[in-house]
Amino acid sequence: MRKLVDLERQAQKLRNDLKISRANEVLFRAPQGTWSDNDIVVEAGGQGDATLLVVEGNYPIDYLIKSERHFVSEDEACEAAWAMTA
Repeated sequence: MRKLVDLERQAQKLRNDLKISRANEVLFRAPQGTWSDNDIVVEAGGQGDATLLVVEGNYPIDYLIKSERHFVSEDEACEAAWAMTA
């Protein structure tokens, strides 16, 4: 267990140095529009990548994924999400 804890600590230090987020961390969340039932969510992949989701319902507990797009960078995913809310 100590080795696992040590490896996790090292991985987190690398993520901090590379300025990337932990896997499944929510980077962006906003309603798709003023009267929309959909939310735009960006979840980090943990290796600098991210997934943009259009969800309906009570994210993150009970929701339906209406659309999903994978991006190789967290910044690209957040920019695309921001554009979808404008």
